[in-house]
Amino acid sequence: MNSRIVEAAAELATETRRRLQREEEQRLVLDPYPLPVRWRPVSGSSWITDLDANIRRLPPGADAEPLDLSGDRDSIGDLYRSIGSRRLVVLGRAGSGKSVLAVRLVLDLLRDGTRSGTDPVPVIFDIGAWDPTVHTLRGWLTDRLLRDHPYLDRPYPDRRSSPDGSPAVALVEDGHVLPVLDGFDEMAEGLRRRALEELNRTSLPLVLTSRPDEYATAVRPAPDRAATPLKWAAAVELADVTPADLLDYMPRATRSATSGEGSWRRVLAGRTEPELRLRQVLSTPLMVFLARTVYGEGEAGDPRELTDAARFPTEDSLRRHLLAAFVPTVYRPRASEGHTRGDRTRQWTPERARHWFGHLARHLARTGRQRQDIAWWQIGRSLPTSTRALAVAAVSALCVALTVWLTNALISVFLQEITFVPAMTQGAALGLGAGITCGALYAGMTTFGGSAFAPSRTRLRLRPPGGLGTGRSLARTFAARFGAMLLAGLALGVGVSCTTTLQRVLYLDWALTSSEVLRVLATDALLLGLIFGLAFGTVFGLTAMLEAPLDVSSAATPDSLLDANRRAVRSQLSVIAPALALAIAFGGELITSLLDPLLGPLVWLPQDAVVIGTVGGIGGGLSYALCFTAWGQWLIFVRLLLPLRGRLPWNTDAFLKDAYHRGVLRRTGAVYQFRHIHLQQHLAHTSLRRQA
Repeated sequence: MNSRIVEAAAELATETRRRLQREEEQRLVLDPYPLPVRWRPVSGSSWITDLDANIRRLPPGADAEPLDLSGDRDSIGDLYRSIGSRRLVVLGRAGSGKSVLAVRLVLDLLRDGTRSGTDPVPVIFDIGAWDPTVHTLRGWLTDRLLRDHPYLDRPYPDRRSSPDGSPAVALVEDGHVLPVLDGFDEMAEGLRRRALEELNRTSLPLVLTSRPDEYATAVRPAPDRAATPLKWAAAVELADVTPADLLDYMPRATRSATSGEGSWRRVLAGRTEPELRLRQVLSTPLMVFLARTVYGEGEAGDPRELTDAARFPTEDSLRRHLLAAFVPTVYRPRASEGHTRGDRTRQWTPERARHWFGHLARHLARTGRQRQDIAWWQIGRSLPTSTRALAVAAVSALCVALTVWLTNALISVFLQEITFVPAMTQGAALGLGAGITCGALYAGMTTFGGSAFAPSRTRLRLRPPGGLGTGRSLARTFAARFGAMLLAGLALGVGVSCTTTLQRVLYLDWALTSSEVLRVLATDALLLGLIFGLAFGTVFGLTAMLEAPLDVSSAATPDSLLDANRRAVRSQLSVIAPALALAIAFGGELITSLLDPLLGPLVWLPQDAVVIGTVGGIGGGLSYALCFTAWGQWLIFVRLLLPLRGRLPWNTDAFLKDAYHRGVLRRTGAVYQFRHIHLQQHLAHTSLRRQA
């Protein structure tokens, strides 16, 4: 095994273990002790799992004894190691603890002393986000690794082991990653069967979690169809939390009386129909957690009210009550909160928090697939595309217009050659042209290339370790960025030419349809398009060659990735703005000289070089940073427009981080998720109901 791959695998294992240990603590899995989670072999349907001989990977003719597939939380690692194929399916109803068990499995496999340097690194992937009709399994796994661990995109010198120079590709392609695929049931219904077929085309060891019915339907979509289970995979089913478990756990978890007189003891030991109904509801870890939060730490009331048959006549009404009470409970003001969380959290009342979470939940459900990832770079997409395009146009126009006015003001102070009205109309014309062009470009990129604004996984370094670029050849790196920015610069030149020509028509009383005006328009469009296009392409192409992957600490959490992108944009702007200004100023002189014999006479005055160069450098750089980067769109859409509309708080990143610490959200790599899909669905449903 290549030493660089060993190093990358060790780094991935260390970071994965650290993240999941923090998640276990944050989810209170260990407080006061782990709630018992047990499993048993899948019962009733032999067709839902493969043959024992295949699971054990035995040679032909060998006798296959059934595996012992019973156990509890503490033996999940031993269970997985006992499976010869290293393929396991974990089934359980909603809230039964599948995701928590997946975390425990990964931590057991990564425990010091049990993993050798050549063992694959177990990594949890939210399979609900996979579209097998678009991405291959290995390609999707690689993309997810790079999203959550950008440092795996660093240059890799041995290109025979990794065709594109990325350790992430080598780790996945060579089997050094063990995919723990969580949430098969959360895939779109029409994709599950296709996903199972794709999994069966691979020989990768893996773990898959799902609700039983959704998995069974994918294995046998119709009674007259042959069953095709996940090949080589053993399957277990999670058992319910028992009444004895509840009697031991709830009094300790809520720090209430443990004697027979305690409230939880009384409601859990009773034999009436409402008490039996409550015990059935509390047979899943999710409902146990909600109940302990609402009636323990939240001090919302006496749990005996849960046995009120008039208020809660059905199990479903009890579940809805616990889900509805969770957010108000964790956001109930506490006496010490002003000292521990800061003054801004006083504005995060239960009503406002529920409203903001409702918006996020609706945003996740709006695509038709029940997505779970709350990615800070995608929250702005909850605004309509037309609204975002108009915002981009306004911001770009303002950046360019302000730069023109400021530049002309400075020239006027020192040279006293510019009058007020021409300077103002020039700024308005250039700003309008840039705004319309940038708005149209944004709308086109969003419509036809929706992933164009993902967060940068790189930072600028003059001497990146391992050489320039991000693992691709320098020529390919430069050409890819040069081509895209050349087209953007050409479009910007055409847009600016149209508005400046309109300014001349209005200001100088030119005839709009005269041949001279059309000639000037065509000449300006070609000239400015070439100047902007070549300058943008060259500067951004050279900048791409200086990019290096983020380090481990920059991508450990959503807020650290946001901070890393903020720093990356600032460093890019500090390089791009002066470079663009110089490229436009001197490039304009060169291009006008070359085209003068063909289109002349052409004039490129020093004042033109200063104004257009400064506008292109500062105005164009600011427009790019604010409108065409993930961080810039976060700033405009999430920190400004959505709060103005009341959809989110003003300090959204602080709100999300605080919600994570309160237990409403969980962290999965570079994104947040609601603690459970049931909570997300409940918030989305109640938010829509309030709006109706």
